[in-house]
Order: sequence, then structure tokens, then C-alpha cells
Amino acid sequence: MASLGPSIWAVSDGRAGNAAQVRALTAALGAMHRWVRIAHIPGEAYRQEPLALTPRAPWRWLPADRWPSPLAALPKEQRALLAAPWPTVWIAAGRRSAPMTKYARAASGGKTFTVQILDPHVDPSHFDLLVVPEHDALSGPNVVRTVGSPAYFSPEALEEAAQAFADLADETRRSAIVILGGDSRVHSFTHAAADRLEGQMRALAAEGWRLRLTTSRRTPVPIAARFRQMAGDIGAAFWAGPQDGPNPYLAWLLFSNAAIVTEDSANMLSEAAWHGLPVHIAKLEGRGDKFDRLHDSLIQRGVARWFGGQLDQWSYEPLREAERVADLIVEKLLERYPPPSFTGSVKAPDWLS
Repeated sequence: MASLGPSIWAVSDGRAGNAAQVRALTAALGAMHRWVRIAHIPGEAYRQEPLALTPRAPWRWLPADRWPSPLAALPKEQRALLAAPWPTVWIAAGRRSAPMTKYARAASGGKTFTVQILDPHVDPSHFDLLVVPEHDALSGPNVVRTVGSPAYFSPEALEEAAQAFADLADETRRSAIVILGGDSRVHSFTHAAADRLEGQMRALAAEGWRLRLTTSRRTPVPIAARFRQMAGDIGAAFWAGPQDGPNPYLAWLLFSNAAIVTEDSANMLSEAAWHGLPVHIAKLEGRGDKFDRLHDSLIQRGVARWFGGQLDQWSYEPLREAERVADLIVEKLLERYPPPSFTGSVKAPDWLS
């Protein structure tokens, strides 16, 4: 049977934000122009669906290098999933998945190329490649630092969204996507923050801006209900789930001219930046050092500005960090598995004579 190329396991600890980064990097690695470069690599243990590994307490409270038995930390039904044959590439995200990444590398005899996304809080040498955002301030010979988080949208997904929502194209160039986050360890979407943001959006609508609002899993229910009501009042679009019809998120990113994104999510900020949209960061309540560094890095690169009530237009090179990391993975794989070389002369077919 002809080689299908390397096998890849996409692994997360079950948290949505971590799983999104794994999906983005896996999809970027599978882009046709990259895949043809590594298609000669034989793979085993192909897995179509992402693998969610959810370790139990007390193991998940411990650093990744202090788990005596990673398999024992998993629910029984998940343990059988970690067995030979091992994949060519393992891509995981989140501190709780790091012990499993270590385990896969050791159990495969070092043959599986392991990629860990986000700071695992253990020595980077436990992994073949460690991908961390700049705001984590981590460095090392096998550490790749990204601006924000890896985001990626395939050409096929973009084309499908463009066709499905072609009516959203706005020649006035006064459309903006508003991406609302929610409560986290360091941020709170308080009613005071909602008061401020609602007043700013009502003013923008009065100025002729077409607003498209979407919420996240962490948006408090009362806050989401409040902005749904506001959207109805000002004629804005609103989507919070399947009850609102097909998901227009990607089309809104494609067909908007600016983005307002709450400050609490590196993924949401990075997805808007992937599209090159002028990113206006909306403040919530609270702060954290890592987020301060993230916001500063985006602002310094001309990607983002703080949102003060007005929408500005500017341009910059879109952030394509998943593609950059995927290119590096391809190079590392080619070092392990050099492509076949063809020697000798090849006679041209008669029809070319």
C-alpha cells in the first residue's frame, strides 16, 4: 500500500482553548503544500478524531515530571488509547497533557516526534519541540515562541464560509465583528464592564457601523442575554449557538473590516489577527502579568490597540504563527526522514520526441 504520510495524534487535556490550538497546528501541518514534502514518511496508528485525555486528581495538580504513572492518572476507558503503534507526530496542548507527551515519547523509543503547546512548567528537554507564546517568557534550544496563540483557517474552510455567507460582504467597509469572552482566573466580565462596552457599541451603531456579536463558552449567561437584547435594539447581528442558526463566525472574520475583542483570550485575539483585522482590545475587570505581556506584544507589532469607543482602520502583516510552527515541524521531520533521492538518467517518453 502506498504511504499515506506520517500519522499525527492531536491531543488535548479536554479544555476548549487548548484543543483549539492543537487543531490549528494540526490543520496547518496538513496543508497540501506542506504535506507533499513529508508524504514519503510512513506512518502507523492513524487517528481521525482528536484525542482528549483528562487526568484525574490528585495527579493533575502535580508538575508533569512528578507523575509516577501517567496511565494510572487517566480514567480506565482512556488508558487503552495510549498504546503502540505510536504515531509519527504527537501534538498536544495544556499542562495536564504534558505527562502524556513525555510518556508517548519514551514508550515509542523516541521515534514519535512530540510537540507540546503552552508552558508545561517542566524542563523543555522532555519534548522534541515546545511551542509557547512570547508572554510566557520561556526560552530554550527546542522552544519556539509565538506571538499570541497558533491560529489557522484552511483555504477550504474559508471558501466554504465565503460561499455560505456571501450576503455578508459589506462595500461600505463599516462592519465590525465583536468577540465577547468572559470570566477567567484573572478577568471578570462584570456588569460595569458590560455597561461601558454596551454604551460604546450603541454609539458605534448610531455612527453607521454594522456590528456582528458573538459570545464564547465563558461568557456569563446574563451578559450574553444583555448583549443579545442590545443587538436587537440596534439592528446588530448576534450568534451564541445553534439556536441562532448556522455559525457565521468565520464569515464574520472574513467580511468584517475591524474587530473588537475582549482582553481575556489569547485565542480570540489571535484568530482576529490571523485575518489581519485591526484588533481593538476591550477591557474587562482584572489583569494578569501574562496578559499584560500579550497585549503589549500585539500593540507593539501594530496588530492591536486598546478600544476606547472608536473604530480605526490600519493594516499589518497578518499573524500566521501556526503556519510558521508547521514549517518548522516539516523541517524537523525531514531531518529524521530525508526524502528519497532519484539518481540516474530518465528516458523521455516517445510522445515527447
